[in-house]
Amino acid sequence: MTQPDRPAGRGLLPSSSPVKKLAGEHGLPILQPATLKDLRIQDEVRAHRPDVIVTAAFGLIFPQALLDVPPHGAINVHASLLPRWRGAAPIQRALLAGDPVTGVSIMQMDAGLDTGPVLLRAETPVSGSDTSGSLTDRLAVLGADLVVRALDAIEQGALRAEAQPREGASYAPKLDKREFRIDWRETAVAVERRVRALHPSPGAVARLRGTELKIWSGALAVGQAEPGVVLSADESGVCVACGEGALKVTEFQRPGGRRLRAAEFLRGFPVSTGERFEA
Repeated sequence: MTQPDRPAGRGLLPSSSPVKKLAGEHGLPILQPATLKDLRIQDEVRAHRPDVIVTAAFGLIFPQALLDVPPHGAINVHASLLPRWRGAAPIQRALLAGDPVTGVSIMQMDAGLDTGPVLLRAETPVSGSDTSGSLTDRLAVLGADLVVRALDAIEQGALRAEAQPREGASYAPKLDKREFRIDWRETAVAVERRVRALHPSPGAVARLRGTELKIWSGALAVGQAEPGVVLSADESGVCVACGEGALKVTEFQRPGGRRLRAAEFLRGFPVSTGERFEA
């Protein structure tokens, strides 16, 4: 099962998920429900007589009637150390919060939002250079190994579920478009985290001289001025004052253009000291 094809690319042509493509290559039957409340979909799942259902970043809510179908229930590969960061965007939220460690939890699904008991978990440190992309790749490898181990243990009856503690629970809602925009009034640490959390998609956004610019990378710098003021601009980057400290932006992208290192970007879009990014 995977979600329906979605428009993608500049032509907005229907695009299949990696799950659908891989299933097609192996001749596996494919279901693409828009909702799991559809009784016909539920009947079709029952017809397959699954021992267990496994989900990963599926994005649809499972009704209890479907969770009750397999004798071993349904398990979910969740990219956080539950109960921290329940919800749709655990990786981005961990980066935005500056978590020093995150991981993967294999969770027994229930009717709540990522509230079920945890079967297995694995940790990984979060480095100061991690982006959503690098962290997703690492957690995917961890999760793939962990879910296979969980399935083996379930088959052998050797796995005990642990209820999630009430303490430490937090919610990771899907990112809102307003969160894509850099607020230079934040500390430089917070702005730098936002840049990494939004990399490689959709990218952090800042406006200068009426132009929406994507900010793809930056480094903490020393400097002080009104938030958004350009402190310096040279081949090494554009240094911008924040609410506390400064961020040297090292990679930009103009609308319709490609990503450019600062030196190349400045040749086509000169930036002067004292200019100010819009709030």
